[in-house]
Amino acid sequence: MAATALLLPKIAVTTMNLIEELSWRGMIQDIMPGTAEQLAKESTAGYVGFDPTADSLHIGHLVPVLLLRHLQNYGHRPIALVGGATGMIGDPSGKSEERNLLDEATLSHNVEALKKQLSQYISFIPGKPNSAEMVNNYDWMKEFSFIGFLRDIGKHITVNYMMSKDSVKKRIEGDTGISYTEFAYQLLQGYDFLWLYQNKQCKLQMGGSDQWGNIVTGTELIRRKAGGEAFAFTCPLITKADGGKFGKTESGTVWLSANRTSPYQFYQFWLNAGDADAEKWIKIFTFLSKEEIEGLIEAHQKYPSKRVIQKKLAEEVTKFVHGAEELKAAIETTEKLFANQTAPVESLSIDDLEAMEGVVKFDFSADKLKEGIDIVSFLAETTIFPSKGEARKTVQGGGVSINRKKIDAIDFTVSDTLLLHHKYLLVQKGKKNYYLVRAV
Repeated sequence: MAATALLLPKIAVTTMNLIEELSWRGMIQDIMPGTAEQLAKESTAGYVGFDPTADSLHIGHLVPVLLLRHLQNYGHRPIALVGGATGMIGDPSGKSEERNLLDEATLSHNVEALKKQLSQYISFIPGKPNSAEMVNNYDWMKEFSFIGFLRDIGKHITVNYMMSKDSVKKRIEGDTGISYTEFAYQLLQGYDFLWLYQNKQCKLQMGGSDQWGNIVTGTELIRRKAGGEAFAFTCPLITKADGGKFGKTESGTVWLSANRTSPYQFYQFWLNAGDADAEKWIKIFTFLSKEEIEGLIEAHQKYPSKRVIQKKLAEEVTKFVHGAEELKAAIETTEKLFANQTAPVESLSIDDLEAMEGVVKFDFSADKLKEGIDIVSFLAETTIFPSKGEARKTVQGGGVSINRKKIDAIDFTVSDTLLLHHKYLLVQKGKKNYYLVRAV
């Protein structure tokens, strides 16, 4: 892979080793005995697997990405495995039913997209002893016959061993059961580890805590078939203090691709974190030192209304994922929209309005605005609200503003007299959702 220009975050000088670093950050849940000793003994190749079910990673993948970066920062060699083969099968871990399988063309497209995306976050500069490497398990699985796999791999792992895994037991005991395809997934993932151990001298696998069963199958296969010793650790699954699902918003999944989630929307996700979440997430999702983070937490506890943790968290993660220029643009958009709500909306220029990243934009009939249209119909026809009923209810509750003026009457008429620069309406739904409507 060609070298990519990558600005690595500055890492504070520390006497901690990798496991100590990850432990204080809350990024270690399960760890195999001897793992810390192996990492202290020598530079070690370690891998994380990424499932190519989409052509972009989302923020749920940020933790394994960060594990690879921490591994590299401490002088070890990261391997990013994209599951072109296992993506055709489906992993039962953490799922209540079998997912739809993707065709080969879609998987190939997704694999290439993820390769490009991952190269933004870990260094693939050739010649360095700890340069990252990208692999696709389809490359070694495509020629494997079913008989050959059963003979060379399947005989080393008993059904009793496979049945003992929580992810398998839950599915067997559930209503939908589990297919042989997904039941065999842990063998395929285990073989990935064995192949990397034998061909890339990889002795470590990392992943989310829901992957522990699959990971230890790999270490067991290495022990039984290769007579070797391998190591592993997992990170806790990220949760929200309010019980909501991490990485989900009203608009859906928060993606790392700017084409799916704009840098502004991405920045807002972290900025809107609750206090308890922000204190936990700033340790996990940034490279700030322990001293810096403790200082931020102390400052936040003194002056919680200033939201210093949320601001720093949003800045650091957005810069890591999208770069300094996109972070600057996201902050500028945020300031224009939120910083001074009392400022006249007319102070926003055409360039300001058009350049607002993350603000959903709609075209609407200029003729209808010339005639005038009631607020409820306007909100439904622009699809700002999915229905007139929901639009009416929110207007009556004071949750809608146009050009920073609250609208609380359902008979309010939206007309071209409200247009900014004879073309725009800035609509706000709730506290955080903005829409730019253009008269065309």
